[in-house]
Amino acid sequence: MQAYRRPSPYNPQSNPLQVFGTVVDWRKTVTKYLERRCLQTLNSGSSSIATPVRIKCAEVNWSSFAQEWRSSYYQFTRDQAKRRDDDEPLAFKTVDDHHLDSLRALLNQHGISGLWTDDEVIRVSRIWHYLEGWPDSSRGLMALKSLGLIICTLSNGNSELLTDMAAHAHLPWTHVFSAEKFGAYKPHPSVYTSACKELGLEPRQCAMVAAHLADLEAARECGLQTIYIERMQEESWPIEEIDGAKSKGWLDMWVSLGDDSAGGGILEVARNLEGGNKP
Repeated sequence: MQAYRRPSPYNPQSNPLQVFGTVVDWRKTVTKYLERRCLQTLNSGSSSIATPVRIKCAEVNWSSFAQEWRSSYYQFTRDQAKRRDDDEPLAFKTVDDHHLDSLRALLNQHGISGLWTDDEVIRVSRIWHYLEGWPDSSRGLMALKSLGLIICTLSNGNSELLTDMAAHAHLPWTHVFSAEKFGAYKPHPSVYTSACKELGLEPRQCAMVAAHLADLEAARECGLQTIYIERMQEESWPIEEIDGAKSKGWLDMWVSLGDDSAGGGILEVARNLEGGNKP
């Protein structure tokens, strides 16, 4: 399927982008890092790892472990957004804090809590600051900027995490917007509407870019245009709901995995927007 763009009376002036999975390949980065850190620790002459922990480490599938870690983040942010919807008292907890608590819990569940020291666990939990971009991400963001568009993060990641990631993966953001700034997590509507206000734009002047239909559905309900980028293993909706979203045509642009005429992904988004956004 080729990328399509639904006709719209408004050319977007800003592209807020979801980050994890859309701009960066968290799965590959986190899995490889966990595998390498585990091997380094087990082979280190200065580490004293108990035999039962060594045996358990041999049984761990680090790709599955990374998915469990990521899934805990998804559930955490959804729970936080729901509590905000229900007007429950909410002390804001950053994604960094969640990643650390979740990592400790997962290490314990897998019987390998003795693999790393407390300080090492903290360092491992910060791998999310140093994720690698998809091959098209850095060039695609530059292409969007060249069209005169404002490009910004609209992520549940905290500000420090997003700033570190931008430097590491060469992501040339115009603005770094974090849910932390707005005191709520997506998909709470206040995150989307607050970002538009910060930019001085109406929601209809902004096009949310994401690899997750749930994120785009929430953005659309707030009046934003929506651009979907397919990324390998990123979509959590069942195939029937994906097909339904495609057939109903409520997305303003859909970039498929096979759309590589401009390099795929964000580069394909820039190619599709080029005609309407050149100065």
